[in-house]
Amino acid sequence: MLLFSILTAAAAPGVSLLTYLYLRDRYEAEPIHMVVRMFVLGILVVVPIMVIQRGLQIWLGDSNIVVSFVNSAAVEEFLKWFVLYHVIYNHTEFDEPYDGILYAASISLGFATLENVLYAIYTPSSFGSLLARALLPVSGHALFGVMMGYYLGKAKFASSKRKSNIFLAISLVLPLALHGMYDWILVTVKQNWMWIIVPFMLGLWVWGLHKMNSANARSPFRLVAREEEIKL
Repeated sequence: MLLFSILTAAAAPGVSLLTYLYLRDRYEAEPIHMVVRMFVLGILVVVPIMVIQRGLQIWLGDSNIVVSFVNSAAVEEFLKWFVLYHVIYNHTEFDEPYDGILYAASISLGFATLENVLYAIYTPSSFGSLLARALLPVSGHALFGVMMGYYLGKAKFASSKRKSNIFLAISLVLPLALHGMYDWILVTVKQNWMWIIVPFMLGLWVWGLHKMNSANARSPFRLVAREEEIKL
């Protein structure tokens, strides 16, 4: 019973954040089975990510820069981006800018949820430590996904191939840089790290919420929704 409670507490933040992001889709809700599919794919990429990370650790060592920006950020964000691009980017359900945010956050939160569950199983965890992980790494993965998805949406609906390629590059580089900076803060700042990471996360949340609003505002279904409201 205790194990079930711990696992539920570990999985709850990811599911809650995904529900929140799903409900922020104002104009054309995505099929739930597609969102769940991306969440499950996020869980499945954990194994190849762990294998690659172990190999890179043996090959490149464990300096702070390598651990933060290569072994963690680059591997995790590239694998998520790769799956997202090949599975959902050209899918017919990706039909408005906010969809990029939702699907990218889904795969990121699938990864973060399994990571959190494994942490709870293999590391003695108190309620406080699980709460801290909900506020930091789990929400961090969600926000990295928001940034990735926002620029995937920009790329998908760009007016030219050149702009599309630029936004695709940003959709990978920006979350990688933010993720690397997050990890670098945690591994280098030994004392009073909360004074740095909390403002960093608050800034990410403000930025992420702005991106969500911006993506919704560019929805092609926005005018249809307004016309229906007028008719009512």
